[in-house]
Amino acid sequence: MTSAGFSPTSVEALYCDHHGWLLSWLRRRLGNASDAADLAHDTFVRLLVSSRGDAWGDAPRAFLTHVAKGLVTDLWRRRAVERAYLEAIAQLPQALAPSPEERLLVVEALVRVDAMLASLPARTREVFLLAQFDGLTLQQISERMAMPVITVRRHIHRAFVACMGVT
Repeated sequence: MTSAGFSPTSVEALYCDHHGWLLSWLRRRLGNASDAADLAHDTFVRLLVSSRGDAWGDAPRAFLTHVAKGLVTDLWRRRAVERAYLEAIAQLPQALAPSPEERLLVVEALVRVDAMLASLPARTREVFLLAQFDGLTLQQISERMAMPVITVRRHIHRAFVACMGVT
């Protein structure tokens, strides 16, 4: 058994039996053979580092599809964040434009923040964004959201705690 609880032969069998199918499924979904190959690889890596044991049970394709769909969503989210960032910096004069290394670091940070925001409950996210991006006070948010100031404060606290977990 590996440290994740899989026997090497079961993972090998899963890979041999279903990698080609998964690769084809991803290629149809993404329209790009290179991205499909990367995500098929990442799907099996995710499986190997998972601690869920023989999680696929009697439905290995359903399990692989579930994992791969999450990776596809992550890829699309990352590309949307990257596209928005590149559009924003396109307006900068060449002398102020970040280097490729800086762009990569910023995109990585933005993707983590985006994922953190997406993980928040809708009301908590809305309250946090009103405070951080619109600059509203607790009282203004309270009035706009029709909730007590103490509740606004709790939502902001939850969001800040979530931000602290972003590394």
